[in-house]
Order: sequence, then structure tokens, then C-alpha cells
Amino acid sequence: MKFAPPKQKFQDWLTQQWAILWGRKIDAELHKWLLDPFGKPGMSGQEFIGQIIKDENLFIDKTKETEGLIPSFNDLNLTDQGKLSKAISDFYERTELYELHLAIQWNPLFKISGKLINKWFSTRIGQLNIPTKNIKNPQALKSEIITLSDTKTAQIKYTIWYRTILASETTMFSGVYSTCIIPSGKTCIKASFPLPNGNATVILKPEIDKKGQFILNASGKTFGDPGFYFVLNDSKGILHSQYVRSFRNKFSFEIKEEKISAKQILTLWNLKVLEFSYFINKK
Repeated sequence: MKFAPPKQKFQDWLTQQWAILWGRKIDAELHKWLLDPFGKPGMSGQEFIGQIIKDENLFIDKTKETEGLIPSFNDLNLTDQGKLSKAISDFYERTELYELHLAIQWNPLFKISGKLINKWFSTRIGQLNIPTKNIKNPQALKSEIITLSDTKTAQIKYTIWYRTILASETTMFSGVYSTCIIPSGKTCIKASFPLPNGNATVILKPEIDKKGQFILNASGKTFGDPGFYFVLNDSKGILHSQYVRSFRNKFSFEIKEEKISAKQILTLWNLKVLEFSYFINKK
């Protein structure tokens, strides 16, 4: 039987042990599409950035005037991209030129769970730290793109999107963003959030609906599909991953008068847990 590393908080160990028992062993070469940097026990999302700079011999690359989540929207290989407003591709390619405001609506059935997750995990590690009170009047987010490049080659290694609620200075997300090709051959957007001894990775399938609206859909039926994954090392350094099919995440973008809005809906067992409303404008 495989075990999670013992020297850490019990709740972290228990979560990792669940992923080991119910997940699968994975191979670093065969599952490159899934892998991104791991966090370490006791390390916050901000400290994680300094750690991978040190571990992988990287530097914060500030040479680019407009940094985006992905280098080119064309990397998504969408066959009907011409239907989309150029504002969508511009946002993804030049994210730092945009300001974001956020409203939050919880399903009351899941509010207690949200508070427990914040108490046991999110507040401590400064990651996936979602306010548990509804926010009706959109609040400003501080949105920062941090590009990490290799000191020898100057090639971009990681793009990190760091988001903080401006009024409270609460760090919500610190994620590594990139594109990946899943086993079906589909190009997806990947967002990985470092956790102790591993990460939580969301793989989002880009789609364009009949109305020409941009959709990012993290849902599937089996390992290798878009969706939510835990990825971690056990006590012997063996890689494991648990695909959480019941947890789904969907973004729907809308353009009105050159302004972007987006709805993000998180569901668990087909029940809506949480809805984010983003309002995105050029600075």
C-alpha cells in the first residue's frame, strides 16, 4: 500500500492519501500533459513562486510589455475562431492590460463546506481562497501575470496568474497557466494550483457555441478528459493522480459594447456550488 508523506498537516496527509487510494499511478513521460510544479508543505502560493525560481534556475521575466495567459490564441487550434470577437483573444494574449471585477453567489447548501475548506486548507496555504460570503457588488481584483523564464535559454517556462481581492488583500488564486494536448488530441487550457506535495489541476476544453460565444468547459467522463485532477507524489516519490469526475467547472464569455463579462459555474454531483461573475475591461 502506498502512503502520502507523513511530515505535514494531518488534513493535507488525509486528502493526499484519499487521492492515492482512489486514484492511479502515473508516469512522468506518458502524462506530461498533466504535470506542472508541485507545492511544498507549509508553503504559501506566493512563496511557491520563489521556490520554483530557486529549484529550476528561473528568473522573473519583465522584458515583455504586454503579458498574457497564453502566447497566442491560435495555440488553441479552434477551427471556427473567426466567429469570436477579437476582444476574447486579446484578453488571453494581453491579460495584464485588463482589469477585473468579481461578484460571487454561493449555493447555501455548500456554504458550510466552503468555510471548512478555507479553515483547514485555503487560508493557511494562500491558495484557492474563495470568500464564503456572497459578493453582490463586484469587487476589484488585482490581476498580475508573472512570467518565469530559464536563466540559460531565456525561454518562458511558466506563466503564473496571481489574483488578489484588492480591498482585503486576500490572495484567491496563484495558478500556472498553459496549453496542453490531452490524449484525445484536443488542445486545452490548463490551470494548475500548487498544493502541499502536489497540485490541483483544471483542464478546460475551449469551445465556440452556436451564438459565437467562447466557452471553457472542464468536464468529462474518465481520466484523460477535461476536468479536475489532483496530482501528487507519495512518500517514495511515486506520482499519483485522482480524476474527480463529479466536480465540474464551466466558463461562459459574453461581449457587449466591446466589454467582456464571464460566468464561471462550479458544480458537484450536478448541483451548482458556486457562481462567479467577472467583469473585464481594458485599463
